[in-house]
Amino acid sequence: MTAHSPLHALHERLGARFTDFGGWEMPLQYAGTLTEHNAVRTSAGVFDVSHLGRFSLSGPGAYAAVSGLLCNDIDRIEPGRAQYTMVLDDDGGVIDDVIVWWLEAERFVVLPNGVNHDTVLLRFRDAVGDSAEIVDLRPSTALIAVQGPQAPRILGEVVGAEPGRFRVVESKRSEGLLMAAGTGYTGERGAEIMVDAALAPSLFERVVQAGAAPAGLGARDTLRLEMGYPLWGQDLDTSTTPLQAGHEWVVGWDHDFVGKNALERERIAGVPRTLIGFAFAERRVPRHGYPLRCGTAAGVVTSGNFSPTLGVGIGMGYVGPDPGEATTASIEIRGKWLDARRVVPPFLDR
Repeated sequence: MTAHSPLHALHERLGARFTDFGGWEMPLQYAGTLTEHNAVRTSAGVFDVSHLGRFSLSGPGAYAAVSGLLCNDIDRIEPGRAQYTMVLDDDGGVIDDVIVWWLEAERFVVLPNGVNHDTVLLRFRDAVGDSAEIVDLRPSTALIAVQGPQAPRILGEVVGAEPGRFRVVESKRSEGLLMAAGTGYTGERGAEIMVDAALAPSLFERVVQAGAAPAGLGARDTLRLEMGYPLWGQDLDTSTTPLQAGHEWVVGWDHDFVGKNALERERIAGVPRTLIGFAFAERRVPRHGYPLRCGTAAGVVTSGNFSPTLGVGIGMGYVGPDPGEATTASIEIRGKWLDARRVVPPFLDR
């Protein structure tokens, strides 16, 4: 059965075109992906991302579970902050990449990707047993992202809080729960806001009235690609490791976590393939699955699209063996190999 966000009726009134995303019917676009992308880069946009997973974890054992199940080291931050991290399997494969909000010593909110919500939730349930309380927040809340240069102003006017980058604020208001973190998937300033489902339509409308353009998943994808942010299911999955994805920075080697032994072996032996970025000199659009070459290495495109900001086609993909210092790449499009410039993401400097 298709799931709907608490904001679905509002999206219909705003003229959204919908798409299926992991079993959820979510807005793909309103005025158009290009218009919405440019609004986020130049002013502000607001996204309904209620399809994303989210659950709270609190009580004895919560900290130990976060530390042991996630590869980043939670001790790099402190309560009141958020962290990007990954859930790995025993072989170091990426089960999911997640955001963690650390609220208090033994109280967290974990935000998996929507398609992996149940999988990650179950892993935490198995880890804590009866020692900590886990509450699935997706049925009772909505998640709204406000992104763009004007996002701090809008957040101040509408929410009364402007969380700094990767900082978390919590407001227990009489009308309901509201938490916000200075995170997002666009490379712009802003926040992701978790709010009681009944309050979400009013909050979304007030953000729009304050100047944010409603934006759909189409723009969210082009925005994240310009920043070189990986998408689970395309650029990350259980067949890839953080090291192959160029994300060793998200691995905290000084603590124990599931998958650490496999990553240590891979770090010594060297990765069998590497995620690279590339950009055409024109508007050609690379797509997922297209053959990719870089130096003597070969592979496939995992993410590709037209960059509205740069005006050219950009993409990422895995190639192996190590392409070394090769500065160019080639992508096969409709039977022709086309040259591109190799890029170390992000494609934009934000």
